[in-house]
Amino acid sequence: MNVLFLCTGNSCRSILAEATFNHLAPAGWRAMSAGSQPTGQVHPRSLALLAREGIPTAACHSKSWEQLPEVPDLVITVCASAAGETCPAYLGPALRCHWGVEDPAHASGSEAEIEAAFATAYRILRHRIEAFFALPLQQLATDPERFKAELQRIGQLLP
Repeated sequence: MNVLFLCTGNSCRSILAEATFNHLAPAGWRAMSAGSQPTGQVHPRSLALLAREGIPTAACHSKSWEQLPEVPDLVITVCASAAGETCPAYLGPALRCHWGVEDPAHASGSEAEIEAAFATAYRILRHRIEAFFALPLQQLATDPERFKAELQRIGQLLP
């Protein structure tokens, strides 16, 4: 199954989610990320955080949803802007849900406060991804309504 983590800039949250998902994913599951208006670069703090967590970052790059190599089966928006946008038709009939997370790229304050914003976003996303993989995915694959309900429930979880 191909999962797309979508946000506007594709520099922080969707990158953190893509890399974490792929790091934890069992065989046959793959995440991609994209932005509706990508910044063109991954935020350096996102890369540093992933590296500290032992998660590979070589494949991380900011890209447009028009550059996706495959059509996703599931689209998870991680920012309110992307959640409110109409997904392009070429994304097909993918199941869609929203897992909103505050954008750490807009954090201000001391270095410690900014780092804490990135760590919080990562912890929330990781917790939700771990909850996703704890679902009875084989059963849910045949019940889209229940799958969507579970995805929306996960989108409310906090660590």
